[in-house]
Formats: sequence, C-alpha cells, structure tokens
Amino acid sequence: MRRFEIVNKRTSESEIKMPQRATKFSAGYDFFSPIEFTIEPNGVYLVFSDIKAQFEEDEVLILCTTSGMGKRGIVCGNNIGVIDADYYNNENNEGNIGFLLRNLGSNPYTFKVGEKIGQGIFMKYLTVDNEAEINSTRTGGFGSTDGKV
Repeated sequence: MRRFEIVNKRTSESEIKMPQRATKFSAGYDFFSPIEFTIEPNGVYLVFSDIKAQFEEDEVLILCTTSGMGKRGIVCGNNIGVIDADYYNNENNEGNIGFLLRNLGSNPYTFKVGEKIGQGIFMKYLTVDNEAEINSTRTGGFGSTDGKV
C-alpha cells in the first residue's frame, strides 16, 4: 500500500493540499506549503508539509526540488531528502515530511500557502545479500538516524 495522509499534529490551521502529480507521466508528487515563510539569501528553512506517507518496506520516498524552484535559486539544503518507510507514524513527529530548503539567490524568497515546496518520488531499493541483521527501530523524526538529534 502506498498513500499520503494528513498528520494529526499539524503545523498550520490552513487547508492542506495533498501531494499530486502535475501530469499523467510525472514521476514526482508535488508537495505544497501549509504556511507562508521567507528564506533569506544564503539562508536555510525547514518547512513541514503536514503530510505523511505510508509505503512498502523496500521502498523509499526521495525528496527534491522542482525545476521551477531551481530556476529561482531554491534547492534542497541537504541535496535530496530520504524518507524511509519506518518514518511513517514515528513517535517524534508522526512522520510529518519536511523539506529543508536553501536560498542560493541574492534576494529573499517568500513561499505562499499552497505553493510548491518540492517533490517526492517513490522508488524501490536493494540491500546487500551478506548484510548483518539489523534489529534497531526508528523512534525519532527528522534527522533521527544520524545519532545527533
């Protein structure tokens, strides 16, 4: 099963726009901002979409900017985002998908409510055959598996 849901612990009271593909053959699902925010030149901003995604254990949701955002100098601050299947409903933030955005431009950029903040692409992934058994489970939210949260 693969689906998007609105998180219960929302960051905004605005109406949430569900991720959607722009065209029949689009690979990415566009995500939209639930809040208005401004990123200063060379600044970084973490905006949560108020959306969570449920998908299969052998899949990943890759987050990236849209080409239109790139033309305005807005990029993902961590190059791409990686959302693992066990991020869904984690106890820290319920799986709220966040986009870490960086403004490479020379002027502040303001995102309006409902404006695209990036896109997500579902992909299958592979693991090595001789991997040691992994028994740890996710307990945190954004950035939790780097051990520094």
